[in-house]
This record gives sequence, C-alpha cells and structure tokens, in this order.
Amino acid sequence: MSPMLPQIPVAKPMLDEMEVEAVRRVVLSGWVTQGPEVAAFENEFAAFVQADHACAVSNCTTALHLALKAVGVGPGDEVVTVSHTFIATANAIRYLGGIPVFIDIETNGFNIDPQLIQSEITPRTKAILCVHQLGMPCDLAAIIEIGRSNGIPIIEDAACATGSEILWDGQWEKIGRPRSDIACFSFHPRKVVTTGDGGMLTTANAEYDRKFRLWRQHGMSVPDTVRHGSRQVIYEGYPELGYNYRMTDLQAAMGRVQLTRLPDLISRRRHLAELYRQELRDITWLETPVEPSWARSNWQSYCVMLPPWLDQRDTMQVLLDKGISTRRGIMNIHREDAYADKTTHRVAAGQLPKSVAAQQGTIILPLFAQLTDEEVLFVADTLRNLCLAPQRATA
Repeated sequence: MSPMLPQIPVAKPMLDEMEVEAVRRVVLSGWVTQGPEVAAFENEFAAFVQADHACAVSNCTTALHLALKAVGVGPGDEVVTVSHTFIATANAIRYLGGIPVFIDIETNGFNIDPQLIQSEITPRTKAILCVHQLGMPCDLAAIIEIGRSNGIPIIEDAACATGSEILWDGQWEKIGRPRSDIACFSFHPRKVVTTGDGGMLTTANAEYDRKFRLWRQHGMSVPDTVRHGSRQVIYEGYPELGYNYRMTDLQAAMGRVQLTRLPDLISRRRHLAELYRQELRDITWLETPVEPSWARSNWQSYCVMLPPWLDQRDTMQVLLDKGISTRRGIMNIHREDAYADKTTHRVAAGQLPKSVAAQQGTIILPLFAQLTDEEVLFVADTLRNLCLAPQRATA
C-alpha cells in the first residue's frame, strides 16, 4: 500500500463537539450514572419509533437476555433463531438455560427464512428470535403471523436496525414500533447510533417494561432517582434476582445527540448504498444486497457476495493493500468452538447451507456517513480491477 494512500475504514461513528458538550454537561451536573438523561433518552427513543415503552440498558446482549427472560424462556426451552448472526443472539438464550434452534437464511438476503420456522416449532418452543441483519428488516409480518398462530412470542434482535423501516398496512413504520412483543437495539460504535456501548428495549407490554426496569438495576424496588429525590427516608428492597444492566447518563447524553442526527445519517447512508449499487451493477458476477419493496434499510453495513473463484481472505487482503478495510461475512454461531457441544443447541435439517455460504463468500464494504462519493467509486473500481485478473488468466 502506498504510504500516501489513506486507509478507508469499514465503519466510523459520527461524533463531534455536540457529543462532547453533551457529555461535559452531564459530568458537571454531578449525576453520571443512570438518571435523568437516561429517562430523557428513553422518552425520545420511544417517540422516535412510536413505542409505548422504551427501556435503556448497558448493551444489546443484556437487552436480549431481559427480553427472553420476560417471555419466560428457561432451562430446556427452545428458541427458534438463526446461526447466521453475531454470537450474542444465541448466547442470550443459553444464559437462561434455553436451547437455540438454528434455521437457515433466505435465498436473496441474510435474514431468517420465515418458511423454515413452522417445521422447527415443538411443544418446547418458547419464543422466536428474528434478526434484522445488517440493518435490513426481515419479513416481520410473516414471522408474526407464525408466532401468533402458534401462541409463541416474537422478539426482534434489532441491534443493527435503529432507524430502519418496514411497510405495515400501507404505512412506513420504524423498526421498534411494537408489532412483535419486544425489540432490542444496540448502540455499539459499529451501529448507526452509538453511545459508546448501550442498548434499548421497546415494547407495548407495560408488565414487560416494569420487569426490565426492575431487573436492570439489581432487582431494586426503588430507583436511585426516586430515593435521592424524596423528602422522606426511603428504604429500597430487592424482591427478586436482578442484574447490573444500567446505562449511564454519560451514554444517554450522547445518545440523545445521536438521535437528532439519525435522519441525516440514514439519508447519507442510503445515498451511499445506492451509489454502490449503481457502480457495482456492471460487475455481473458480484451479488449486491437487495432491499425488498416493503423495507427501508438504514444500511448499517453493505455486504456483497463474491463469486466462487474469488477467495474471501485473498480478496480482503488485496483490498486492504489498496487502503480499503473490509470485514468477512457474518459468522455462523454453530460453527464456533463455543458451540462445539451439540447438546447446547439444535441445527435444523440440511446443516444451513445458505448461512454457511454467506459466511464464507461475502465481504462487508466500507459504509459510514463520512465516506465520500469518491471513496465509493475507488472501492468499486478496485473491486472491478481485482476481479478482471481471473478472467484474463482463463482467456
């Protein structure tokens, strides 16, 4: 790589003096843990997605844990989900003693295939956990219909999908508006909205929300904000086992600023994704992501499928040598050492060929709001030139 060539990262959070000032305000207030900023962030996030309740937590993994616990997942219970996702999705099931049941992804995308769900439902199925992979909404309407017809709760792993939309009864709605039972979000730096780390649960179920708020703070019966603001002495109790899953006010202050940026961030990402689509469409052997007519992705990531004659690692290395960072395709949980014990999970018949192919044959290209149009053209040209080599070799 030329020393003059700048490195293009695969992702980069949009942060500036606005976030710095928000955090400074909280630091000088003297209240830096879960408090008024968290409450304000929850209210603003709920309003943004039009949810009845939004509860902030320390990250999306803890959000998934609490969501699964709320719907009653326990030892030996099965949860239908995908292996083609980050490992936290299945880990949260195992924290409760549950058994992930892995099914394959759809043909023209990286989300769960709703047609495969029904055959894996058993008397032990306690929940369906769908993932909006890379920010692209999954077929939530079809999944909810299956869940309702079987009396099974639906939980959305919306870690990547803050700001993504789905067409529902002719109207565009944000992912997180309660159509399923619970949706869980991430604010990791790789996401479109970041608080450094953090998570959020949205739901229409007031009892679920009450449980989330109890469990996230050690099972404490009286929140800190109530106790410290009272004119009378209050003794809190601990009626049940809880966890330290709180978001801090420092994080929430960042999140509030990020939420105001979100419409512009998504608009820019959608522009970049469309530019990628236009620039890569003449590379006929490269499969680019497809956005269904009923979905609007926030384009948290842009993932392309390589042809069989291009090695994934070699391609990534060539791009890196040219100053372009990429990431390999989404992992398959059932192929990781942590899941070597087959008693911890169940894999649907067929061994998930589409999921495995997606992991082995895809790469994630740079996409973030600060990425320039010229850099997108450079990435596209580099891919185009790289892939001419095998054709010349076989000519």
